[in-house]
Amino acid sequence: MKQSLQLKIGQQLTMTPQLQQAIKLLQLSTLDLQQEIHDFLESNPLLELDEEENYTQDNDARLAEAASTTEALSNDAQAATTADTPQVESEWTESIPNELSIDSNWDDTYQNSAAAADTPSFDGDSDLDSRNALSEDMQDHLIWQLNLTHISDRDIEIAYAIIDSVQPDGYLSASLEEIHQALALELEELELDEVAAVQHRLQRFDPVGVCSQDLRECLLVQLEAYKEHPLYRSTYNVVDQYLGLLGNRDYTQLSRKTKLKEEALKDVITLIQQLNPRPGSAIDNSETDYVIPDVTVKKRNDIWQVELNNDALPPVKINETYSAMLNTTKSTDDVSYIKNSLQEAKWFLKSLQSRNETLLKVASCIVSRQVDFFDIGEEAMKPMVLHDVAEEVGMHESTISRVTTQKYMHTPRGIFELKYFFSSHVNTASGGECSSTAIRAMIKKLVAEEPAKKPLSDNKLASILAEQGIQVARRTVAKYREAMHIPPSNERKRLI
Repeated sequence: MKQSLQLKIGQQLTMTPQLQQAIKLLQLSTLDLQQEIHDFLESNPLLELDEEENYTQDNDARLAEAASTTEALSNDAQAATTADTPQVESEWTESIPNELSIDSNWDDTYQNSAAAADTPSFDGDSDLDSRNALSEDMQDHLIWQLNLTHISDRDIEIAYAIIDSVQPDGYLSASLEEIHQALALELEELELDEVAAVQHRLQRFDPVGVCSQDLRECLLVQLEAYKEHPLYRSTYNVVDQYLGLLGNRDYTQLSRKTKLKEEALKDVITLIQQLNPRPGSAIDNSETDYVIPDVTVKKRNDIWQVELNNDALPPVKINETYSAMLNTTKSTDDVSYIKNSLQEAKWFLKSLQSRNETLLKVASCIVSRQVDFFDIGEEAMKPMVLHDVAEEVGMHESTISRVTTQKYMHTPRGIFELKYFFSSHVNTASGGECSSTAIRAMIKKLVAEEPAKKPLSDNKLASILAEQGIQVARRTVAKYREAMHIPPSNERKRLI
């Protein structure tokens, strides 16, 4: 076979580092992008924070603050002028300790006293996040109370074993028999009654009902606080004997067995609803998740307008001092380093600008197609898929998917992820289309307005929607209902 050389002309898409960077920034959330900008500022000296832009944005707030400070200082100066000199002198001397130790320093003592006087006091609502930063779990909360309880060392060991079995919801993951068998290897002549006695004491810890084995036991412990209630015995009997009927909402059978009339049964159920079936929920050790909206939607002159949230990201710019060194430095290595860093900084700024432009374009397209949602609500949501937006803005569907993931829109109706506005469609009787989000909103509204004693079944919900021109099957209604965590009709039946 003879070897030969051939030339071919073709086109090929190459993922350059700049394109990879632009795609990466496009799919990052606001919090992740803030960290990415922070990392780039540390690694590239040619990029810096734009302090002038920050000053311009905060200028009005600073002027207002300065005006209020000036007014406060003027009032203080006027009060100091009218005050008597001996009184001022007395107030100044009271802030200095009467006696100083031999090895103490006058400056240290005076500065500490002044600092203590100037320290602002915390009010009831200030800085809640910082004070709750170190959250405790259920075990820590129970051990803290155990350390304040006067019991024997033997009971403390039993209590620790029980607390170790407590789940986040407050219930025990092991039975008392299993805990007793595990402790019997360590404690001599341990009886099951001893374990039950310690558990009985732990159940009265905060939150009341914790360390229970089941729902019945948990509710009965909490009922002890209502012993003076006129319906205490009836409520105790319902929880102790007929909790299954109450859970199944079989009120007819429950009323027959307890011999309670409807009004009395309503009062009993009201009392039970005041109890906490999940005592562990009172100890919430989950961290707060913050959402920073990327765009804001406001109505001006009867037109919905979209704006970027400029406060979400720090303003950055090219460092003019370092970029000017490119013309003055003589070292080849320095020139090469500054040139490469400058090029990277320019590409980073360009990628940021491209991200903002794409985000604004896609968000504006979404708002223009979902105007009825902003005017009316979820029931007016129109069906929309990625292809619809991609075709209108002239981009690929993958780009629309990236720009709508973990990006949030602040609207008068709340904060929504951009993907929330995309939904499939269902055909209507008139030949049109209805959004699945709108159907969910209709089902939710119908369930909220249904009779308490006779909830709407899935078939009935489908019939009501059909009367409104929306043809959906019963299984579709059931699917949407389950997606919204709405129980079936037999579980929605209630007396109150």
